[in-house]
Amino acid sequence: MKPVFELPFTARAGHIDELGHVNNAIWVQWIQDVATAHWRSVASEAHQAAYVWVVVRHEIDYLRGLHEGESVTARTWVGDAPKGARFDRYMEFVGDDGKVRVKARTQWAIIDVAAQRPIRVPADVAAPFLDD
Repeated sequence: MKPVFELPFTARAGHIDELGHVNNAIWVQWIQDVATAHWRSVASEAHQAAYVWVVVRHEIDYLRGLHEGESVTARTWVGDAPKGARFDRYMEFVGDDGKVRVKARTQWAIIDVAAQRPIRVPADVAAPFLDD
């Protein structure tokens, strides 16, 4: 089993669209927030200074709405070992009722800050995401 990182969110008035639920753009922001928090929770300071992750692709399934005042727990983990510069990350947002509201598969690429370009994901950077 891959390590899973969790982060809670509560829908606020500014997150709600004209249909009365959390706007799709907010879900995308939350996906980025969770991925970034996961990275910061396991990466060394040296790795955080040397590398930045950028989104290459999002696949998002909006399954159920989330309304103002309701909460979800975001759960994220990475898939298989990285392929070159890229990692697949999986995410689901589970409501207090236990039902998945949104699920996503996102692809991230690692950028070497000094070189300003993608590099192969170093094994020591990938290890905390792959080990149990």
